[in-house]
Amino acid sequence: VQLQASGGGLVQAGGSLRLSCAAIGSIFSIPVMGWYRQAPGKQRELVAVMVSGGDTGYADSVKGRFTISRDNARNTVYLQMNSLKPEDTAVYYCNAEVSRTDYHGTYRTPLETYWGQGTLVTVSS
Repeated sequence: VQLQASGGGLVQAGGSLRLSCAAIGSIFSIPVMGWYRQAPGKQRELVAVMVSGGDTGYADSVKGRFTISRDNARNTVYLQMNSLKPEDTAVYYCNAEVSRTDYHGTYRTPLETYWGQGTLVTVSS
């Protein structure tokens, strides 16, 4: 399984960006998908998470500005980021808890954690 993220870039403060992350492989289910970020010199932190049933959770710092969504049919998670601030500058990583299967669906693995390659978001003041 691979997570392929895209959508980062440079934006001015107050602007918007949309990140996408697609899980590709032999997948049985993805109960949880989310986004983390890591700013220079800081630890990686949770930004937003969404379970397959639709419940969401957000870091306090992004509530009201960021929205996470999922397309379960495409195993894809999105992060709409509005009203961006310079302190949102970081490398953003998608994360998924995945149960794999084979082509015929003959088995399901326990949940495994996968990370995307990271996409840089830079917000200028």
